[in-house]
Amino acid sequence: MLRVRRQVGCSDELVYSCGNKGVTIAMLDTGVAFHPDFDNRIIAFRDFVNGKRTVYDDSGHGTHVAGCICGSGKVSGGKYRGIAPFGRLVVGKVLDYRGDGHVEGMVEGMEWVLDKQKEYDIRILNISIGMDEGTDKDRMGRLVNLVDEAWERGIVVVCAAGNMGPKPMTISPLGARKQVITVGCHEGGYFGNADNLCENYSSRGPSPYALKKPDVVAPGTDIVSCNAGISKRGRYYRNPYIAKSGTSMATPIVSGGLALLLQKYPFYTNSQAKQKLLYTSRDLNEPWNKQGWGMVQVDRLLK
Repeated sequence: MLRVRRQVGCSDELVYSCGNKGVTIAMLDTGVAFHPDFDNRIIAFRDFVNGKRTVYDDSGHGTHVAGCICGSGKVSGGKYRGIAPFGRLVVGKVLDYRGDGHVEGMVEGMEWVLDKQKEYDIRILNISIGMDEGTDKDRMGRLVNLVDEAWERGIVVVCAAGNMGPKPMTISPLGARKQVITVGCHEGGYFGNADNLCENYSSRGPSPYALKKPDVVAPGTDIVSCNAGISKRGRYYRNPYIAKSGTSMATPIVSGGLALLLQKYPFYTNSQAKQKLLYTSRDLNEPWNKQGWGMVQVDRLLK
């Protein structure tokens, strides 16, 4: 995350200029594990897969995503800090240990987030989940309507583009919605022309609902963030961090930047936040269906 913060212009000075009253970010994912980097900032958890009452993550995907958004970097001395380290988390577990799930679980998760919006003052919803276009249309219709409703109720909805590229028209159905902020991956030349870069498989627009998708891109290759498999031996932690790749990792980087924006300017609406995100992104001189408006730039976003 250290090099990611440098790539997107997220300096420590900028973070602390936003104050220390973090906003609440909801996540629908594989859950979240107890990790020192989250301090006491997991304020709500609901399991729609196994019905467990305690916080857990049997996959590791959600914990990694959460760390990208708002991990404090405590175990690493700040090196692997997330973008918005004061953010609070409301986590719905809708995917199992393999990262698989059902539309019904996603629907229940969305309904829960909307039900808890006022109670926890949820400002952002991060969905680092790719959905299959082959899903039953009626069930998928209910889900996308809830995603639209979340936006209409003022929540900034940030969705992964998916990892089904490079063919066009491969954006995930949730990310294909016009209003949501759809995030693809791109390293902006940081690794040169390496073969394994996320930008080579990041899903491409357009979508059936919006000609210009994705909206923005963020780094997503070998992102080091919180590991659900962390363990403590005496005074020391083992395996506190792990590297993962994909648009799932790029999405929380954008969510974190938006969390800082709303932390600094709490009066912004979701539409204003989206507009500022788009207009301050850095053009990578790539085709629109690959980069959207460009690479998120947190320093420009917060000006």
